[in-house]
Amino acid sequence: MLEQRIQTQFFESADLLYQVAENLSRPLADAAQMLIEGITSGGRVLCCGQGLSALDASYMAALLVGRFEQDRPGLAAWALDGQAHGCSAETALTRQVQTHGHPGDLLLIFEAQPDQQARWAPVLEAAHAQEMSVIALTGSPTDEMRALLQDTDVQIRVPHSRAARVSEAQRLLAHCLCDALDLQLLGASE
Repeated sequence: MLEQRIQTQFFESADLLYQVAENLSRPLADAAQMLIEGITSGGRVLCCGQGLSALDASYMAALLVGRFEQDRPGLAAWALDGQAHGCSAETALTRQVQTHGHPGDLLLIFEAQPDQQARWAPVLEAAHAQEMSVIALTGSPTDEMRALLQDTDVQIRVPHSRAARVSEAQRLLAHCLCDALDLQLLGASE
């Protein structure tokens, strides 16, 4: 019984990745192009998430500053931690974007919870006020985040109701973005 349940987890995750591959390739390519243009123009990448998604944001920042699969110079990126004295996570992230964000920078959001996307409104308003572009990696059967984004922003939405499946897919999305960056900056690896 337990082995069957474990296998079901693998099958559900693999099925989701297979189902979304074609639909997510275009927004992933757009996001990768946005990252390339921002980074090569001197912009920085501010990665953020709330709850467990903050760990994915830290992971992405580490891949950009360090490396993915090829050695390359570090890229200007860091994870916002959502910490500020006397503030909620949303308020802290908003203040961090207002403090650290500059025109030409990119805000890379990770949000795996399907019912928590509206909490990003003040953070997105702050990013847009700072003339930052936004890439939002989200997950939800519905598209409530779209109303918060500008036409120049990119949303990569994993249409699933389980945060675990969305988070698994977002890790792959992060790897795809890093691979695309490396390809554009370094060429194909051997």
